[in-house]
Amino acid sequence: MLKAERYRHFVDYFIKNQPTPVTELHYNNPYQLLVAVILSAQCTDKRINQVTPALFERFPDAGSLAQSTPEEVFTYIRSVSYPNNKAKHLAGMGKMLVEVFNGQVPSGLDDLQKLPGVGRKTANVIASVIFDAPAIAVDTHVFRVANRIGLTTRARTPLAVELQLMEYLPKETLGVAHHWLILHGRYICVARSPKCEICPLSWFCKYYQQINTETALQKAEALKIRKAKDAKKKKALNVMSKQLAKRSVDKDI
Repeated sequence: MLKAERYRHFVDYFIKNQPTPVTELHYNNPYQLLVAVILSAQCTDKRINQVTPALFERFPDAGSLAQSTPEEVFTYIRSVSYPNNKAKHLAGMGKMLVEVFNGQVPSGLDDLQKLPGVGRKTANVIASVIFDAPAIAVDTHVFRVANRIGLTTRARTPLAVELQLMEYLPKETLGVAHHWLILHGRYICVARSPKCEICPLSWFCKYYQQINTETALQKAEALKIRKAKDAKKKKALNVMSKQLAKRSVDKDI
């Protein structure tokens, strides 16, 4: 199957079955989404959604966050992954938003990546979700699913995956495709034991084709070995039978 066909099947399925996917992070404004995405690195959305209500109540905007300290922020996020580093990032991010961007979340990728705790992935999330920019964020789910399905070829880095997705996906789908891939990776194409038996994309998925081919080859090899063992056993029985027959004849003589 040509790559263009694979992309067409991918887009057609999700446009029909999941036309308006959204992030599972809870937020009410750009500032809250930025905080939530920073916290979500190597942590589950479920955990972040448990933490952010109290955090947002205490720090409802960039101004209040700018006046905090990493030590205070830490008390609200101690249950997330890497809380010390994230507390420092959030405190620094609040200060930069106030001092450099007048308390507003910037829309440009370059400006976003100047903020503490904001890398390319986080910047792409904010740019696409908040500002409808033609960007696609590549996290572990997007990286895994894109490679498994065959949307990417020999893409060994998140940037390589991002560039290939942006090249082949229709521009108007970039923002939603990010969520399609994340949700599919979170609930069906999981890292361990992907649920291929219920996956609606398996019929054109490279990974599924590969594991089926490997399974078929393994079964063929196992059958070959079993037949060789059976033949060897049959040959041994034949030799034994002939020996017994010869002994019987010799005895009669």
